[in-house]
Amino acid sequence: MRPAPLPVRSGTGRFFVLLGAFVCAACGLVYELELVAIATYLTGDSVTQTSVVLSVMVFAMGIGSLAAKRLRSRAAAGFGAVEAALALVGGCSAMALYAVFAWTGSLGGAWAGGSRYLLVVFSLVIGVLIGAEVPLLMVLIQRIRRQDAGGAVADLFAADYVGALIGGLAFPFLLLPMYGQLTGALLTGAVNALTGAALVLGLFRRDLSARSRRALIAVNAAVLALLGTGVALVDDFEQAAREAIYGPHVRAVVRTEEQEIVLTGGRNGSLDLYFDGRLQVSSHDERRYHEALVHPAMNGPHARVLILGGGDGLAAREVLRYSGVQRVDVIELDADVVRLARNDPALSALNGHVYRDPRVHVTDGGAFHQLRSMDRTYDVVISDLPDPALTRSAKLYSQEFYGLVSRVLAEDGRLVVHAGSAGSRPRVFWTVEATVRSAGLRTAPYRVEGRLTRSASLLDRVSSGSGAPRDWAFVLAGRTRPGVVLDPAGPPTRSLTQAALVAGARELGRTRMTGLPPSTLVHPRYGAGS
Repeated sequence: MRPAPLPVRSGTGRFFVLLGAFVCAACGLVYELELVAIATYLTGDSVTQTSVVLSVMVFAMGIGSLAAKRLRSRAAAGFGAVEAALALVGGCSAMALYAVFAWTGSLGGAWAGGSRYLLVVFSLVIGVLIGAEVPLLMVLIQRIRRQDAGGAVADLFAADYVGALIGGLAFPFLLLPMYGQLTGALLTGAVNALTGAALVLGLFRRDLSARSRRALIAVNAAVLALLGTGVALVDDFEQAAREAIYGPHVRAVVRTEEQEIVLTGGRNGSLDLYFDGRLQVSSHDERRYHEALVHPAMNGPHARVLILGGGDGLAAREVLRYSGVQRVDVIELDADVVRLARNDPALSALNGHVYRDPRVHVTDGGAFHQLRSMDRTYDVVISDLPDPALTRSAKLYSQEFYGLVSRVLAEDGRLVVHAGSAGSRPRVFWTVEATVRSAGLRTAPYRVEGRLTRSASLLDRVSSGSGAPRDWAFVLAGRTRPGVVLDPAGPPTRSLTQAALVAGARELGRTRMTGLPPSTLVHPRYGAGS
């Protein structure tokens, strides 16, 4: 192989090739992480999304490496074309996935049916293009100066791995907080396109015919123009997509380190609160849920109450209706949820302005961590946490977690856990019940009818296929088996009756699944498909 006629010294040329490998590797890892992040955001199951994206990409990289053998004779032109294609596909992937989610709603449900083609297609195409990079760079670096194959491979892989490290760190600590998923992916594509074009046109332009040079310039200009247009329009796109998901009456949008919080409605209509696209609260029927969650657990001593989650203040509202309550501690992971519930006029009115009550004390942070350091006991512990089928919530429904809860539970105290929908995901619900029992507590499961509103979350649609959960199911527990009974001296309930509780508990008991092992930190047994 003849050395390439370069505009710089060979040592400088090798440096630029390795620098190109470094930047391209960083961009490639950003694309991988961005696909995992956007898919997890849209469906909530991080383990499945990570497994699918990475396994498909690694497989596709092998295909790309083999396919690159056909381009070795035209390595410079091939590398330029690969980087332009990778910049376009990778840069636009997040926006395309989000668009499908927003305007069709099919992405969330497609995976449950085994047909999430779009995510797999993007993973496959990006993987093939990433896999083609190193073989072509290997040819280019050998064109500068002949080197033994082992040394050239070591140099390229060193640059590639260090670049992957930088890309992996830049994604969560720089791109996401500063630019968000969509703009971050678009900017990464622009960097990718500029790097590929600069390397080929700057160092190896003599390997290209005049026609190939013009074509490469035109293609990269078109790619950069498309990516730049995407960056310019991303705010309008996000607003349109948000309206497609949530409707036109968006009151507030808050992006935090934990999630995206969206509050909609409130003007003579239903006030809806969403976390990462999943409907958490609807004023249309939230009182039915919160009365069922809180009131059965309050039948007994209830001077000290601990609420895990529940930053919207609605569970605390029901607790404070009992005159004997002296202290309510709320542990909420995301302080912005509490801030919104405290400051938004409609949401604070819905929760009865509970955060003005001096008996309510808020602790920011994860429930697992806070329970480990807690030294007081409670008469009632209310677990109002995200759905157990979400991977990131699995530890909050583990044997270890309920062991920590039992430590802060008074001798005659009660724990109540919202455990999802027994009708839609019975195995998940009964696994929660088995896990609570494994922590040494006796249980009394019960259920009430599910959401009435039509504005159900996309995850709800995946789970039940009907646009809303079939039911809300709960596990009431204590050191002695508690009765699912409303306090006869307690405040009146608007939608919950003792007859409905008894009927729901009896009906739920007929569906009991026995022999289920408990979920633990090292062996979580929940999943969206359970």
